[in-house]
Amino acid sequence: MPNLKDLKIRINSVQSTQKITSAMKMVAAAKLRRAQEAAEAARPFAARMERMLGSLAESMAGNEGAPALLAGTGGSQTHLLIAFTADRGLCGGFNGNIVRAVRNRTNDLIADGKTVKILCVGRKGGDGLKRDHASRIVQRFQDVGRAGITFADAETVGRKVIELFEAGEFDVCTAVFNRFKSAMTQVVTEQQLIPFVAEKPAAEEPRGGALKASFIFEPEEEEILAELLPKNIGVQIFQALLESSASEHGARMTAMDSATRNAGDMIDRLTLTYNRTRQAFITKELIEIISGAEAL
Repeated sequence: MPNLKDLKIRINSVQSTQKITSAMKMVAAAKLRRAQEAAEAARPFAARMERMLGSLAESMAGNEGAPALLAGTGGSQTHLLIAFTADRGLCGGFNGNIVRAVRNRTNDLIADGKTVKILCVGRKGGDGLKRDHASRIVQRFQDVGRAGITFADAETVGRKVIELFEAGEFDVCTAVFNRFKSAMTQVVTEQQLIPFVAEKPAAEEPRGGALKASFIFEPEEEEILAELLPKNIGVQIFQALLESSASEHGARMTAMDSATRNAGDMIDRLTLTYNRTRQAFITKELIEIISGAEAL
């Protein structure tokens, strides 16, 4: 039979844990609103930036003077994967999904005879990947956006990526991050940053049957691309950081809500056990008293 004191201690312990998880849920919910607004506000700019560069890149197709960030190195032997995770845990499968996606992608590339290098943004990504791929991690960024995501944080990561590319350390760079969909849903997304590949927009019927417009660029396309392609890497990394931040807070809010409800269920079960055990002790004492009285 369980000890009443042990049960009481366990109930108090679970109640304390429930208070912590409930507080973490409310904090994550407050941060989620701001992070979601920032991520959604940045999406149109990142999409328009990518669309504009895609238009420029289309006019430069096959041109020998195309910038290296657009044309690439001409090969695809070495891949750089950027894993965007959080510095903290207690957010459900948020970090695990990214680590699993990067690990699977790495194993597939290695099976194809490719060389893989990994750049980790967030402490949990490095901790999860160092077990199997410690030798492939080229750098780890921690505490990125701890006081709030800024474009300077994205530029720091972007400069490192460009430095590695200019040094010939890789041929293809891909960012792996969680794209925010809702507080309960985050979609693991892979986006190629180098060489630049624009997503094809959905076909739209021109209004009034108008023909597709042609543009004259000043300065030349090569100069515009040489200036904008490095900035685009910063913009896309910034967007990935914002999406990852919103996804992290959404995942943490959902996880803490589930933990709070589970703690409540456990308290109910322990309280029921405590009451039954207490009643059994009282019944046993009454039986002993009555038996003793009858024996007299």
